[in-house]
Amino acid sequence: MSTTSETGNGSRMKYLQLVDHIHTLIEKDDLHIGDRIPSLNQLQDQLGMSKETVLKGLNYLLEKGVIESVYRKGYYVKKKQVHHSYRILLLLDKMNTMREEIYQSLLAETKGAAAIDVYFHHHNFNVFRNIITENINNYTHFVIVTFLKDDPAPIINLIPPNKRIIIDYNQLGLSGNYTAIYQDYEYDIYNSLTLLQHNIKKYQRIILIAHPEALHAKHVINGFIRYCKESGIDYDILPEVDETKFEQYTAFITFSRYDSDDVSLIKLAKKHGFTLGDDIGLISYNDTDVKEILEGGITVISTDFWAMGNAAAEAILQKKILNERNPTQVIIRKSL
Repeated sequence: MSTTSETGNGSRMKYLQLVDHIHTLIEKDDLHIGDRIPSLNQLQDQLGMSKETVLKGLNYLLEKGVIESVYRKGYYVKKKQVHHSYRILLLLDKMNTMREEIYQSLLAETKGAAAIDVYFHHHNFNVFRNIITENINNYTHFVIVTFLKDDPAPIINLIPPNKRIIIDYNQLGLSGNYTAIYQDYEYDIYNSLTLLQHNIKKYQRIILIAHPEALHAKHVINGFIRYCKESGIDYDILPEVDETKFEQYTAFITFSRYDSDDVSLIKLAKKHGFTLGDDIGLISYNDTDVKEILEGGITVISTDFWAMGNAAAEAILQKKILNERNPTQVIIRKSL
């Protein structure tokens, strides 16, 4: 789940389309136990996939025990069906390293007990609606990330509450007793800035870059304003990076979807001859490998996405209803 080339028609992950293709051949008795499946090159040509995507699909089938690899001969059908206690539809808003972590955690915790199909709605309400309504009877559980401008609650409420697991954003308007594992954006930024109080004190002003299209922006803004008023620090809230507001001894907080604000601020610091962590402070949302090393390290407020996937798996495997705030941590680095 690492590159956008793996998403095929609609929002179905492309390597899973290969998995479906092999399963169909087996179910139709076009392939039997012991039969050699089409070669890597044949699958590439038949399905119009890259070699990397075909190998990813084959590895998935190998892990599930459906096929086996014979040295220098190819892949052979090992068994006809994989019996799982659960079938999970994981519906994500987009593909990035954080969503990858949720998927890998869920996969690791349910290994052997569940089959997981991954879809993406890309913040498109019609895609979101179609994925759920077309699969309403096909899965034992639905693990869902929303972040949609249109209200998705009526569509989500079509899913029986015990099959419904909402993650990351605590969607309002849902009925019944269902599982929710979410970020509390207002609490998290207030608490995180309180923990960073000693580092923030060396700056005269703090600016939050809050893009208005972000659904969780209002929650982050509320927590930010509360902290600033209680601490007595001068503050501002901007919809985007503004060079006219870029002044020495200012700390910035960003939660841009693509981390573009971080890059813009670093470029401005270099342009003005400011040192990050001394003249200019930077706090970014969501940790990545790049942020760990960029400019000596970027200070982050980051929820534990692996724990989020674990909690979703726990709710499924132990048949529990959970409603909990996902843990968030602050990692202090050179940028502050």
